[in-house]
Amino acid sequence: MVLMAIDHVRVYSGVPAGGPSAGVFFTRWVTHFCAPAFVFLTGTGAYLHGRKLGDTRKLAGYLATRGVILVLLELTVIRASWTFGFDYSQFILAGVIWMLGWCMILLAGLVWLPTSRKSESSSFVLLPSSFLPVWAIGTLGLAVIALQDAFALPAGLLPQSWRPVWEFIYPADAEVKLGENGPSVAVLYTIVPWIGVMAAGYAFGSIVTREPRERRRLCLRIGLGATALFVAGAGFSALTSPAPGEAPPALFRFLNQRKYPASPLFLLMTLGPAIALLPAAERMHGWAARLLTTFGRVPMFYYLLHIPVIHAVALVVWLLRDGRVHPEWFATAPFVSVPPEHRWGLPLLYLVFGIVVALLYLPCRWFAGVKGRSPRGWLRFF
Repeated sequence: MVLMAIDHVRVYSGVPAGGPSAGVFFTRWVTHFCAPAFVFLTGTGAYLHGRKLGDTRKLAGYLATRGVILVLLELTVIRASWTFGFDYSQFILAGVIWMLGWCMILLAGLVWLPTSRKSESSSFVLLPSSFLPVWAIGTLGLAVIALQDAFALPAGLLPQSWRPVWEFIYPADAEVKLGENGPSVAVLYTIVPWIGVMAAGYAFGSIVTREPRERRRLCLRIGLGATALFVAGAGFSALTSPAPGEAPPALFRFLNQRKYPASPLFLLMTLGPAIALLPAAERMHGWAARLLTTFGRVPMFYYLLHIPVIHAVALVVWLLRDGRVHPEWFATAPFVSVPPEHRWGLPLLYLVFGIVVALLYLPCRWFAGVKGRSPRGWLRFF
């Protein structure tokens, strides 16, 4: 969550998403770990919440409700926070919160999906008390991740009028508009492969509930194994694909994996180290651990607050630097077009990042206390 703020400060700084210098490249690259970890651990959190509830139907209801809330927040509050504008007639964003919401709704269907069991009379009967097992959800998730390119095939078979609908599922090279004269929809995150990531995270919940020694051992094995697969796959791809004349350095090509939609290599690169570091995170103590835990207790509140805070602080910086705030540059944020001569340097970007995180701490600590006093109320969705 803290790393995520770096990338969103970068949006308002005008610094491009990656670039020829190591500083610009890694400023973007280090934030690649955010979305995969959010989605994967959302699935894990769903599994843990289901164990706490002890009722699959209640878990499905919780996931569906929270998913709908996230979708609505993306289309309203978050869209307004990015642009500081309320004109929805031109541009709507289907971003990471939109994707998280729909994936939670789909996961609600998966955890509540009844299965058939063979009765003693050898006939198949539907047993409402028998639900799709955890291992099956995890296997389905991994299959969606590994075979995600198969979802590109239906796009070519669909009538042109239906391709915008498929664009929400997997890129179909179609413009999405709401009505003939309605706003354009920028689909930043498609449902595939992210529903696979969330389903895999749900199954991972059965690992984090094990005895500590076994849990840590399995986290290291899974995380380091995924990282090794990434190194082998990305290395093979780099060696067998000749670089063009003005290609970036080999290390940049090795790490520059496809994020939109997230390729299997991208997910191995990001989720592997994240899972491997969980045992170390579990042992964290001191002020840094307390700081991160405060943010982690109020994830949705932090997200809803950090975008307008970053936006406001950035406008102040622009006013101090240029004498004006340039609102036209941010009318379709997070897609911005800042002229190169106006872009911030990296030292200013990271200074603003530090200021923003400091500003967010006290409100998040306050809300964590409020939320802790009402664990069963509507605040649990935030």
